[in-house]
Amino acid sequence: METIKLTQYSHGAGCGCKISPAVLETILHSDAPKTIFPELLVGNESKDDAAVFDLGDGTCVVSTTDFFMPIVDDPATFGAIASVNAISDIYAMGGEPIMAIAILGWPINKIPAEVAKGVLEGSRKVCLEAEIPLAGGHSIDCPEPVFGLAVTGKLKKENLKRNDTARVNSLLYLTKPIGIGIVTTAQKKGIVQQAHYQRAVDSMLTLNWLGAEIGKLPYVSAMTDVTGFGLLGHLYEVCEGSNLSAEITFSKIPTFDFLDIYLDQKSIPGGTIRNWDSYGSKISAITEKQKVILADPQTSGGLLIVVDEDKQTEFEATMLQHNYSLRPFGRLVPKTKTVIEVK
Repeated sequence: METIKLTQYSHGAGCGCKISPAVLETILHSDAPKTIFPELLVGNESKDDAAVFDLGDGTCVVSTTDFFMPIVDDPATFGAIASVNAISDIYAMGGEPIMAIAILGWPINKIPAEVAKGVLEGSRKVCLEAEIPLAGGHSIDCPEPVFGLAVTGKLKKENLKRNDTARVNSLLYLTKPIGIGIVTTAQKKGIVQQAHYQRAVDSMLTLNWLGAEIGKLPYVSAMTDVTGFGLLGHLYEVCEGSNLSAEITFSKIPTFDFLDIYLDQKSIPGGTIRNWDSYGSKISAITEKQKVILADPQTSGGLLIVVDEDKQTEFEATMLQHNYSLRPFGRLVPKTKTVIEVK
């Protein structure tokens, strides 16, 4: 069978396909009377990673769905990345995944069914790594290839980590480097170095299982994962939801150390501009380089963690026990007109 390059069949890639924050705000807005469900602890209102429903016995169900078009050409790798990305939403709430359902859209007259089989095989491998079943799913004939998961998880109510409960003077941490959109755009343009591309793929394939452990830490006041809205976009959601502002130091933010090579060649995904247009007015004056990195849409990005300042040493020591060497890149401060100050 002829080698299929999946990225050639889609107009976007990975979480770069996400609708911009500003447009999404319009879509989600409703003038209908709001129905209150007391057991629904987290819904649309907080723009969080997953919905959380209180079962009333000290445990909660966590539910999410995430899917996108190919960000890599290899079918199994595409299925694996999409699955890691979807499962991450459960971890980002401090929960543990328990089951996944597949979502598949496939152009059956353009791409052989055997290729879709490879996508599902990649997903099954990741679900096995996360120790959950891929228990079913739904498929449709679709103009472009689309894959993702609906994932169900659980957590103890006291371990719930929201994105709108951050405390002032807390420190900010990130568990993965940013720059995925820049690298995958370079791959699509045919200019990426294989070693750089593999580092990005390895990052996207890394499960954010650490979130389930962080959920147990009472001095972590908020958490989310960094995906299609970029670091600035997801940090903006934390700040707005918590009525705080942030001060971050660009040089301390984890990034891939080779991004300049591709920025010099204008390897910038379209999602970056859409992101910046949505929230750029709330950010301090920054350089063009800072903008295209900090608003870069991430696929299967890392966890953004908010930690009480007086627990810095304890938190970093705990992360080392899990083989994560983390350092803060900023802090949350009382609310100002500029939501995020970049230094």
